[in-house]
Amino acid sequence: MSILVTGAAGFIGMYVCQALVSRGEHVIGIDNLNDYYDVSLKQARLAHFDNIKNFQFIELDFSNNKQLQKALKEKNITKIVHLGAQAGVRYSIENPSAYVQSNLVGHVNILELSRKIDSFEHLVYASSSSVYGDNKLMPFSEKHAVNTPLSLYAATKKSDELISQSYSHLFRVPMTGLRFFTVYGPWGRPDMAYWLFTKAILEGKAIKVFNNGEMRRDFTYIDDIVTGIIDCLYNAPIDDGTHYVDNSNAPHRVFNIGNNKSENLLEMIELLENSLGKKAIKVFEPMQPGDVKETYADISAIQNAIGYSPSTTIKTGLPRFVSWYRKFYDI
Repeated sequence: MSILVTGAAGFIGMYVCQALVSRGEHVIGIDNLNDYYDVSLKQARLAHFDNIKNFQFIELDFSNNKQLQKALKEKNITKIVHLGAQAGVRYSIENPSAYVQSNLVGHVNILELSRKIDSFEHLVYASSSSVYGDNKLMPFSEKHAVNTPLSLYAATKKSDELISQSYSHLFRVPMTGLRFFTVYGPWGRPDMAYWLFTKAILEGKAIKVFNNGEMRRDFTYIDDIVTGIIDCLYNAPIDDGTHYVDNSNAPHRVFNIGNNKSENLLEMIELLENSLGKKAIKVFEPMQPGDVKETYADISAIQNAIGYSPSTTIKTGLPRFVSWYRKFYDI
C-alpha cells in the first residue's frame, strides 16, 4: 500500500514526504518540476530521498489526466496528500490559465483518481487562507462567508473546496481541505515575503513594503503545518451521517491550519534584521491588487477534531530560516 503526495518537490510536500517515510509508509511523490521558481531548489529538496527505498518519485503533471492515470496504474494507493498547485496571488494576475489548468483541472484529476480506487481511505488537499478575501471579521473562521475572493488564485482554491464537497457527497470519498496560513521555514518558497526580504537585505537592496507596512499575517512554521497534515491524514471524516458542513452529511470537512496569531509585517522585518545583523532599506508602497491587509486563523475546529496545537513563534521560526538560508547559499 502507498500514500501519494502531489507537489512532492515543493516546500510543504518535501516535509510531508519525509514525515510519512519516517513512519515507515511507502510514499509515491509526484511533481512536474515547473519553473515558477528555481528548479534547482526543488531538485535539492528531492535529494533528501536519494537511496530511500520506501520513496518513489515520478516526474509528471497531474493536470494531464492520461499521464497521471498511466503512471499510477496498479500502484495500490490508499491515501493522498494533494499539495501540488500553481501558487502565488500576484502571479495569478499575470498568468490565469496556469491556475485554471493546475488548480482546477488538476484538482479534478486527483479527485477522479481517488474515487476510482477501491477501499480508498482519505484525501487531504491544500486550500488557502486567501479564500477569505478582505474579510474584516477576525480571526477568520470556517463559518465565515468566503464568496468574495480578491484573486484568481483564491477563487481556484474556493472552487476546489466546492468541487471536493460535491465529489464527497456523490461518491462518499473521505476528504479534508486545509486552509494554510502563510507557511514559512527552512526550504521555503522563494516568492514569499520573508524569503524575498532576507535575500534583499543580505544583498543591500531595497525591500518593497506594501500598504505602507500596515499588514498582518498569521505566520505558521513548517513543522507545525506538517504535524497537522499528518494527524489529519490518519483521522479521516467518518461517513456515518455526521454533518461536517451545514446541510450535508458528506464525509468532507474544511479546516483552518495556522498559528492563531496575527503578526505585524514591520515587526517581522525587524526580526529578520536582528537575525541577519543588518538593517533593511524599506520602500513603502500601496496595497497590491489581489492582496489582503490581514490574516488571522481561528484554529478551534482543527484543535477539537485532531488536537492540533502549533508551538513555534516567529521569534523562533524566522531565525531558523535565516540560519538555513545562510548555510544553503553559503553566505
